[in-house]
Amino acid sequence: MHQARSALSAALRALLPLRCVFCGGAARGADLCQGCLDDLPGRLRPRCPVCAIPEPAAQTCGACLRDPPAYSRTVAAADYAFPLDAAVARLKYGPDLSLLAPLAHLIAGAVRLAPAADIVVPMPLSAAALRARGFNQATELARLVVPELNTALSVHGAARTRDTARQAALPFGQRTQNVRGAFACDGSVAGLRVAILDDVMTTGATVGELARTLRRAGAVDVTVWVLARTPRH
Repeated sequence: MHQARSALSAALRALLPLRCVFCGGAARGADLCQGCLDDLPGRLRPRCPVCAIPEPAAQTCGACLRDPPAYSRTVAAADYAFPLDAAVARLKYGPDLSLLAPLAHLIAGAVRLAPAADIVVPMPLSAAALRARGFNQATELARLVVPELNTALSVHGAARTRDTARQAALPFGQRTQNVRGAFACDGSVAGLRVAILDDVMTTGATVGELARTLRRAGAVDVTVWVLARTPRH
């Protein structure tokens, strides 16, 4: 059934004139026109292989060498800058769900050549945040990414056990403490290579805490897949 829907979708894309979700120009059967895809900030930028912060030589950055995180690598599709920052805001707070497919395609394209994962765990929201927003953008992105990569999705493999202050509202130095102990994982990740999927990675405090929780639950490897990485200020 999924293959039939994918074939129909591809046929319609080939026949119908589509518009780029960023600029509104002709996209020739895709969600993004070639110009906007080429101009995405940082799409082909060399990065630290562990935390995906821009690094000119694509070597492990000093911060990851001094204090290695619980995740082994990070893949980011682009930088968290215009137009991706505006697109993420439209998706989360619009909500403009028409952006799910193009943003998921960007993530899938970025991680296609990365080491495989057995299972994808979307970054969980707290119950209060989920009620307020009505959906978890990381989960909805993951639902579209996993079929492209032929991997599995675990929506309930991790949970946020308490409501934390918004990371974006806190100074960088307080973000690690804010999410300390905020997650729980069941035993379904034991012995598996896990990929955490999220929309934006800023300091890495949240994904780092979830990665530690997944490791304690038995995950043999944890990677991070994100749409956008905030450059170092």
